[in-house]
Amino acid sequence: MTTMKRIQYHRYGGPEVLRWEDFEPAQPGPGEVLVRVKAAAANPMDWKIRAGEMKIMTGRKFPRGLGHDFAGVVAAVGTGVTRLAAGDEVLGGAGISAAGAFAEMVVAEEKAVVKKPAELSWEEAAALPTVGLTAFQAMVGKSRLRAGQAVFIHGCLGGVGRSAAQIALAQGASVGGSCRGTAWHEARDLGISPITAFDFEASTLAGRFDVVFDTPGTLPIKAARTLLKPGGRIIDITPTPAKFLRSALPGPFRVMIGKAVTADLEAVAQAAGKRTLRLPVARTVPLGKAIAALTELERDGTPKGGKLVFTTE
Repeated sequence: MTTMKRIQYHRYGGPEVLRWEDFEPAQPGPGEVLVRVKAAAANPMDWKIRAGEMKIMTGRKFPRGLGHDFAGVVAAVGTGVTRLAAGDEVLGGAGISAAGAFAEMVVAEEKAVVKKPAELSWEEAAALPTVGLTAFQAMVGKSRLRAGQAVFIHGCLGGVGRSAAQIALAQGASVGGSCRGTAWHEARDLGISPITAFDFEASTLAGRFDVVFDTPGTLPIKAARTLLKPGGRIIDITPTPAKFLRSALPGPFRVMIGKAVTADLEAVAQAAGKRTLRLPVARTVPLGKAIAALTELERDGTPKGGKLVFTTE
């Protein structure tokens, strides 16, 4: 196969270990697809994995590709793949252990890839998989949110929080949330109310919510419990050993990790195609210049207000 380019690294570490290098894409194995990448989007888990925070899942085999969320065109399919074919326009996510979406070509499991709605640009499609899937599974699956219920989203304007708010509102729930004070107008425009700062006093909203969704994982458990109605649920998506232990105990607290479920990703893609789910793209950068942009995002948190997306053309 022709040599391609990708962002990869040869040891765990900071952004300084990243390299823009040649690599040879693997042929798709059983149940896999090879995709020619058009756009790829950054997520915090990208640099957490590169830093070695998830070695138990990613191992020590190098070089490792970086990135998970992508949109592109299927170039080839492995044996047993029936839902997708060469030439299909798709969006999806590379597995945690494999990664490698910040590349000209990437291999992913068929179950983690769905057809791209024609209404979406490549950049919009690439922004969806991780945050959209996590939000959908939290709101529709783990929380069992129903019409008429109320959810509080801590970090309601992050990628997952913004997605969760729109999904919950589409479910017929009401949504409150926290965000930085300078962005309250954005939250209000989404239909979120009440809106608070990140360091709000939970007692002012005591007992008002059926679900508390902590997207950054920074809401004190006491505050989350204060917000809950009797029988409510607290969902956290930033796992630690201590949180897993708490999640295993009786009570409202549960840790959740998004999983590649085809039907869920299709629902997210369809919602985005119908524009009931919108994720802003804050900055677009050519893939060959992505390392500097990734370093800035990790160190300074910029751009704010949307996704950082890389394009191959």
